[in-house]
Amino acid sequence: MRGRGNARSSPALAVSWRPAIWHLRLDMGSLRRARSSTSHKNLPHVLLFVLFVGPFHCLASYSRATELLYSLNEGLPAGVLIGSLAEDLRLTPRTAGRQNQQAQSPERAGAEWNPPLSFSLASGRLSGQYVTLDNRSGELHTSTREIDREALCLEGGGGAAWSSSISISSSPSSDSCLLLLDVLVLPQEYFRFVKVKIAIRDINDNAPQFPVSQISVWVPENAPVNTRMAIEHPAVDPDIGTNGVQTYRLLDYHGMFTLDVEENENGERTPYLIVMGALDRETQDQYVSIIIAEDGGSPPLSGSATLTIGISDINDNCPLFIDSQINVTVYGNATVGTPIAAVRAVDRDVGTNALITYTYSQKVPQASKDLFHLDETTGAIKLFNKIGGNVLQTHKLTILANGPGCIPAVITALVSIIKVIFRPPEIVPRYIANEIDGVVYLKELEPVNTPIAFFTIRDPEGKYKVNCYLDGEGPFRLSPYKPYNNEYLLETTKPMDYELQQFYEVAVVAWNSEGFHVKRIIKVQLLDDNDNAPVFLQPLIELTIEENNAPNAFLTKLYATDADSGERGQVSYFLGPDAPSYFSLDSVTGILTVSTQLDREEKEKYRYTVKAVDCGKPPRESVATVALTVLDKNDNSPRFINKDFSFFVPENFPGYGEIGVISVTDADAGQNGWVALSVVNQSDIFVIDTGKGMLRAKVSLDREQQSSYTLWVEAVDGGEPALSSSTKITILLLDINDNPPLVLFPQSNMSYLLVLPSTLPGSPVTEVYAVDKDTGMNAVIAYSIIGRRGPRPESFRIDPKTGNITLEEALLQTDYGLHRLLVKVSDHGYPEPLHSTVMVNLFVNDTVSNESYIESLLKKEPEINIEEKEPQISIEPTHRKVESVSCMPTLVVLSVISLGSITLVTGMGIYICLRKGKKHHREDENLEVQIPLKGKIDLHIRERKPMDISNI
Repeated sequence: MRGRGNARSSPALAVSWRPAIWHLRLDMGSLRRARSSTSHKNLPHVLLFVLFVGPFHCLASYSRATELLYSLNEGLPAGVLIGSLAEDLRLTPRTAGRQNQQAQSPERAGAEWNPPLSFSLASGRLSGQYVTLDNRSGELHTSTREIDREALCLEGGGGAAWSSSISISSSPSSDSCLLLLDVLVLPQEYFRFVKVKIAIRDINDNAPQFPVSQISVWVPENAPVNTRMAIEHPAVDPDIGTNGVQTYRLLDYHGMFTLDVEENENGERTPYLIVMGALDRETQDQYVSIIIAEDGGSPPLSGSATLTIGISDINDNCPLFIDSQINVTVYGNATVGTPIAAVRAVDRDVGTNALITYTYSQKVPQASKDLFHLDETTGAIKLFNKIGGNVLQTHKLTILANGPGCIPAVITALVSIIKVIFRPPEIVPRYIANEIDGVVYLKELEPVNTPIAFFTIRDPEGKYKVNCYLDGEGPFRLSPYKPYNNEYLLETTKPMDYELQQFYEVAVVAWNSEGFHVKRIIKVQLLDDNDNAPVFLQPLIELTIEENNAPNAFLTKLYATDADSGERGQVSYFLGPDAPSYFSLDSVTGILTVSTQLDREEKEKYRYTVKAVDCGKPPRESVATVALTVLDKNDNSPRFINKDFSFFVPENFPGYGEIGVISVTDADAGQNGWVALSVVNQSDIFVIDTGKGMLRAKVSLDREQQSSYTLWVEAVDGGEPALSSSTKITILLLDINDNPPLVLFPQSNMSYLLVLPSTLPGSPVTEVYAVDKDTGMNAVIAYSIIGRRGPRPESFRIDPKTGNITLEEALLQTDYGLHRLLVKVSDHGYPEPLHSTVMVNLFVNDTVSNESYIESLLKKEPEINIEEKEPQISIEPTHRKVESVSCMPTLVVLSVISLGSITLVTGMGIYICLRKGKKHHREDENLEVQIPLKGKIDLHIRERKPMDISNI
């Protein structure tokens, strides 16, 4: 079927615009049957019925249209046959003619006229987009524009018509996609109005695609088995039916999940995630897999996305203490605020589900609560009041850890108070540095030996010796302060760096000879200074970007770190003063963009600085260098250095000789800038070297055959896709004197002319006519008589310019007979003129009575003495101008070549002149150009009917 797509036709009603009088017919058989079956009484009713129904019958018979339905697959190439309207309508000129003759008058019914059918779209504005209609055969073919069902039905969906000839129809409730055409069949004798519907069948040319690449689903950790969770953003496939999305699957089910697919009433399939096992967020809070959607095509196509299954927390864990009881001792002389202990419970939940508060149990006596303070948030226990002498020695503190919706966890802190019989040493601090709530604040840039505090160590009893030392690690030193006793100075020993360590804790310990120890905790918090500048990860940032980039194209994201804290560590980014204005740098994010389109051919490399500045006071900054390389794109066609080229070449130039160089450049780089040259036309004569661009001729060139050549040379670069350009080459051939004059008249050395004795002196007798295929001076011809034979041949003279032969003296009685003149026809060629000779035979007599006698004389070899006299001819100034112009390129070339060798050229000139004299002598003796006869009949006529020349 030549690619036809399942064509079928069905009749439909249409209106045919024809004169109604042509269709008015009466079925006489029906009338006779009506007449026989009815009485004469009913006959008038029958006639009235026929007259009433007749016009409507004619309209019904000829007002009909045809509807054709074809189907074909989308994506077919151009030229695929969809269907033949003429065949499927069974419509030919003969059958159409018969159908119309039934309605014609009897006079026209006998005549048979079959005009050709003509098919056309009702409006041809868009006919060439998807289909082409052959106006004669009625064949529908696919056009060069590929039919895409998905794009076609989206554009023409909902039955929206594009034009009166082509429209697209698709029903939302069905998968049909129709291309609608209205076709007119002409000429008027069998006018038809045909509606063509082309159903576009879907093929599996689209893979399923998820609208997002990352899909997240949250499942509560207490979700029971078989819980179903709809996965949002299902895959979309523009194809329909089985070619659409059919199944979903996971690349890894983790042994906890499976997938199910539900289809709604509209045929849309939605994947559902089904829980297959018990989930526990505290064991694993996230599962990552790949979800794959497959269609039902053959072979099936698929698309994928990353599916992240997050497990949301529920309050299924309560606070727990690691220990059930802790034992703590405290001296009776401990100062208020002394830390006693700290309890800590753990809740494996997160967020508000893991919020823990600590409280005393109601079983704890109020006296214990007043003595020991419990922090509700941290669980720290501190001495709240001074320990009196009548305080209980043991306190049982029951502490509860409370979580939301949980039974409190319980821990017991057993606190034992040790009574002190002897008063321990006292440590009295006096702070020099800034101290708040027992914390000393120092700047990191403080110099060495910065004093922090004085400590006075004393024994309340006044009878024991007291010593002290510094306990803990850090750049600190505790030394006696002279000249005072029991005075100690705490100071720094080396510079401190906040970025290395921010907090120190040391203790000043005092003990007496009885072994009592007292410890004073000193907490030192360093304050950050802006002592660090931002640091780029790389001092040289090397970037690349393809030329012809989109505006505001992303280049990179700069990142610099600052070891300082707070505002001092916040970094802003700025361009350096050497950065071009079309580069932009976001000061907050560090995103570097270029606002304009870059052109590698204009500038390939950019180098400028960027700064990272912190927010300290004063601010610190660092500088990095951005080196941007613009990568080449094949956006420049090869360019010839000239719009066109002209070369002057002497004819008979040897084959494969160098004519000239075709220079071409390509602004692109690398493979994109590699250029290949080729001859587009006349490649059988000329060839060009791709590497050097040298133009050569394969054969020797003859100016007389063709004086100039025009050819086109194409340059194609190596890009993908390749770009090309072409230039015109004009080759002009310079004439070389390689053709001797060609004598056209007389045509033969055996022809003769009759000269009457009565011819007056000065009368023209005949002429020698010659042409030279060369040009310029090489084609300037001079005529001369170099040999004579006859009674008195000197009676004739030849004009050196025109070749006209005239009678110089009156002919005498003794001049009767045959006069033979050897005429030399010479050009003025350089370096050696060429010539031809021809014999002019003049028979002086009153009549030609004996032709055989004359012929016998002509056949004899004449004994003619060759004269060495050269013809003298003056060239008009215009001729000299033409010669100088035509020879100018040759003279220029010769001048350039002989610029360094004048002596050699002079010697060669003398040698050529000597040879020229000898050669002329030999040619005058032996060279005779035989002129080929145009035909024996012409010669016979010339010889039989000699020219009668006289002045009468």
